[in-house]
Amino acid sequence: MTKKTAKCIMVQGTSSNAGKSVLVAALSRIYSKRGFKVAPFKSQNMSLNSYTTKDKGEIAIAQMFQAEACGIEPSVDMNPILLKPKGNFISQVIIQGKAVGDMNFYDYQHKFRDEGLKKIKESLDRLKEEYEIIFIEGAGSPAEINMRNEDMANMEIAHLSDSDVLLIADIDRGGVFASIAGTYSLLDETDRNRLKGVVINKFSGNLDILQPGIDKIEKIIKNPILGVLPYDKTLHLPEEDSASLNEHNFQSDREIIIGVLRLPKIANFTDIDPFEFEEDVGLKIIELDYKIKGNLENIDALIIPGTRSSSGDMVELKITGTDKIIKNISKKIPIVGICGGYQILGKKIVDEEKKESSYGTVDGIGLLDIETRFERSEKKLEQSKGIINKTELFKNIENELVTGYEIHEAISEIKNSKDTIPFIKIINEEKNNAKKDIEENNNKEKSELKNREINEEYDGAIKNNVFGTYFHGIFHNYNLRRSFLNNIRKTKGLKEKFGEDPYEAKKSYSIDKLAQIVEENLDMNFIDDLIFKD
Repeated sequence: MTKKTAKCIMVQGTSSNAGKSVLVAALSRIYSKRGFKVAPFKSQNMSLNSYTTKDKGEIAIAQMFQAEACGIEPSVDMNPILLKPKGNFISQVIIQGKAVGDMNFYDYQHKFRDEGLKKIKESLDRLKEEYEIIFIEGAGSPAEINMRNEDMANMEIAHLSDSDVLLIADIDRGGVFASIAGTYSLLDETDRNRLKGVVINKFSGNLDILQPGIDKIEKIIKNPILGVLPYDKTLHLPEEDSASLNEHNFQSDREIIIGVLRLPKIANFTDIDPFEFEEDVGLKIIELDYKIKGNLENIDALIIPGTRSSSGDMVELKITGTDKIIKNISKKIPIVGICGGYQILGKKIVDEEKKESSYGTVDGIGLLDIETRFERSEKKLEQSKGIINKTELFKNIENELVTGYEIHEAISEIKNSKDTIPFIKIINEEKNNAKKDIEENNNKEKSELKNREINEEYDGAIKNNVFGTYFHGIFHNYNLRRSFLNNIRKTKGLKEKFGEDPYEAKKSYSIDKLAQIVEENLDMNFIDDLIFKD
C-alpha cells in the first residue's frame, strides 16, 4: 500500500455505547501489529473526557486511547471537532484542538455545518497523507433520520472518506436483532450501500442458541454478521463519557475504598482509572443527593474530579450540604481535587464575567488557601511535568518527577498562607532554555532575551492531607499513586505494596486481549478483503 491509497473503514453503532470505540481500538492494534501505518479518526465527538496533545490541542480521550492502540502519538487531526456540553443545549466547540466559542445546538447544526465539514476533510486528508489504514468511529447511530441532513459524524463521513461501514450492536442491552434491522431499514439506499457487515457485541451464553437469529437477520438486512464478540468483564478500558458511568461496575468491596464525587458536570473522570487496577482498592461513586452524608462514611480518601463548571457544581455542593461534610471528614482522611475539583477546594472561585457559569463568583469549600480567577483569554492546554514538593504526605517521594496534562481556563493562586504550599514545581524546558540563553548573552545590552520573564512556576497546593492539582493523570504516576495508597495502607494496618505498576501492565494486557478477542471472533478475512481490495 502507498500513501495515496489510504483505506478508510468506518465503525458505526446501532446506539451510543454499542462498542464503536473499542472495536476501532482493537482493529487499530491488530493492523498496526501487522506492520501497517494505522490511525484512528472521529470527525465529531461529544465528550467531557478530553486530552491535551503534544502540539497543545484538545481531543477526546477515546481518540487518545485509540492512538495508543496504534502505537502512535495522538494528534488533533484524529478528532477535528470536539463538543463539550455546558447545558441548555449549548456546547463549547473545539476545532482542530482549539476552542472557537460556545454554540447552541441549532446554530451548530445549521450555520456551522459547512465550515465543520471543511475542517473535517482537512484533518482527514492530512491523515491520509501519513497513514495507510484509517479506522473511523461514528457517533451515536446513523439511523437518526431527523438529523440526517445535518450529519457530520456518520454516513456523511462515510461518503466523504469513501469508507465501507461495519455496524456494531450491543446484545447486552436487549433487542439486538430489532436494533440491527431497524437501523438497516431506516437508512436510505445510498447510505445502506455503504454497510458491509455487522458485529454483535457483549454476548454471554450459548452461541448455538443465537445462531437461528443470526441466520434470519442476515437474510433481512442482506449483509453478513461478521462475528459475535464475547463479553469479557476482566478488560479495563477507559470510559468515553459520563453516561457510561451508569453502566460501569465499580468494585467497592475492597480493603481500601476511594470515594469519587460525581459532580453534576463531571469531566475527565478517567483520572481515577489507575485505582481500578490496584487489587486491594475499590472505587465508590458518590452521587449528590439527600443520602450524601451516609455515602461519605466508610471511605479512606475522597477525590473531587474535574468538572465543566466548578462554580456551578460548588453551588450544588452547598445545596446538598456536601461542602460541610467534606470539611469534617478532611480531619480524618485525604481529600484530593483535580482541576475543577482543585478549584472547589479553595476559598473562592472568581468569575466576574461569568465565563464558566451564570453563578459568577462563589465561595469554595475553603480547605486550601487558594483563590481561583477566570481571567485567561485562552484555555491552557499543556503536557506538563514537575517535581513533588517536600510535604509530610509525600515525604517518601520528595523531588519525584510527575507528568500530566492541563486543560483549564482559570488561574489559581495561593493567598498569603503559612500552611498551604505549592504541590508541584513545574519543569518548564522552554523557560529553562531561555534562562540559559540569557546567561550566555548577558553582555548583550540590547538582547531581547533580557526582557523574557524567568520565574519559577508551581502547580497545585497542599495543606496537611488535602491537596489539589491541575495535572490530569496525576495518579497515572505510579510512584505518587503508590505513596498515596501506602499511606492509607499504613493507617489501616495493611501491608504496603511495591513492585511494577499494575495499571501499565494490565492496561497493555487489556488492549492486547481486546485485539485477540476481536481477531478470534470476527471474520478477519472479510475485513482484509475490504481493506485490500482494488
